Amino acid sequence: MSFDLADMKIPDTAICGAAMALARETSPDFLFNHVMRTFAFGHGVGQKNGSKYDVEMLFLGCALHDLGLVDAFIKEDRFEVDGADAAADFLSKKGYPDAKIAIIWDAIALHATVSIPQRKQPEIALVQFGAGLDIGVFPIDTLTNQSISKILEEFPRLGFKEAMLSAMASVVEKKPMTGAINLMGDVGRECVHGFHIPSFCDIVRGAPFDE
Repeated sequence: MSFDLADMKIPDTAICGAAMALARETSPDFLFNHVMRTFAFGHGVGQKNGSKYDVEMLFLGCALHDLGLVDAFIKEDRFEVDGADAAADFLSKKGYPDAKIAIIWDAIALHATVSIPQRKQPEIALVQFGAGLDIGVFPIDTLTNQSISKILEEFPRLGFKEAMLSAMASVVEKKPMTGAINLMGDVGRECVHGFHIPSFCDIVRGAPFDE
């Protein structure tokens, strides 16, 4: 598959082709399109901001960032960590450099963690930004309407909001303790009268995209 949006091209390297094939073969359509949109959005934001980053590493982090939601790679840890471990194992077997694998591991393991990725290497920050824009965490006006329309045309959402929540619910149902601790949110709900913050489900369902 070729994807060209301005200068946004999937890197034409063997490792990117292999990663894309792995995501395509193991993920349902809605999830594959999400990881591809994650790259397109993250790369677009990186270009807009003039960030200096390795596009191949960004693509690998994006393409592989939700392997922890795929049956073949679900283990005992949080889905982000399962996915990071699966990506690292895949890249290591392909002979990818350890130093780069370490950054990609962080990008995947931290992509659902608030704030921290935005203070780390740009590849890590942009994986989170791409996924977060698609989820509804980051503002959609970061990119132009024309760019977003082209990305959605190439990789349509396919009922993403409810499909993603269902996939995540299936994983946390199997291993509930991986969803047990969100320290400050838990303290606020338990100890602060009238405390309210939107849940992740609220954010996903409120994302400014038509399904």
